[in-house]
Amino acid sequence: MTIHRDNAHQGSKIAHKPLRVPQPTVHGLAQLADKKRVTIYAGDVTTSVEPVVLQTLLGSCVAVCLWDPVLRAGGMNHILLPGGRLDPDNSRYGINAMELLINGLMKLGCDRYRLVAKAFGGANVLAGLKRRSTGDMNVAFVRKFLADERIPLVAQRLGGVHGVHVRFSTDTGEVLVRAVDGSKLPRIIHDEAAYQRSHRKELHKSSEITLF
Repeated sequence: MTIHRDNAHQGSKIAHKPLRVPQPTVHGLAQLADKKRVTIYAGDVTTSVEPVVLQTLLGSCVAVCLWDPVLRAGGMNHILLPGGRLDPDNSRYGINAMELLINGLMKLGCDRYRLVAKAFGGANVLAGLKRRSTGDMNVAFVRKFLADERIPLVAQRLGGVHGVHVRFSTDTGEVLVRAVDGSKLPRIIHDEAAYQRSHRKELHKSSEITLF
């Protein structure tokens, strides 16, 4: 089975018109039960040319699923924060995560001009937050990136106040999205807060270095 996986913890290994294809539905995916499942955590980037189900749990983070309808291969990332870092292998950041996802699919033989996207997450899971949230910024980043790269965003469930559980079938391009129940919300908030703290530590360390 050919599955390529990058993550932010271990480091990365790593204008034609898009093809118009009938879009698969988002619901009714009974066949998911018969496929191997791979869980995607914050900072992960996973691609596969074999039929697998990529699944993740999202709060303010955003996951982008890219699919090549001809090769029937796909991949998913899990973006913690918008923008990019000097380290291109740090896939917690939006630009890096998107480039790693696209490049990973191209290594499997996908044509980037056939890729279609589906995006999920970016919720404001902290009740009463008035300022622009991390989720809002992640949503804005993903929409702009896909528009700039001319990758069609054919389905989305972005924003809102509820976390979601996403399952993406790499061979069909179909996605099942469910709102998570309240019992999973503390876990989402805890995990994302932990990554946010590690991000601030990285910024503190990088502030000691001046680039010219």
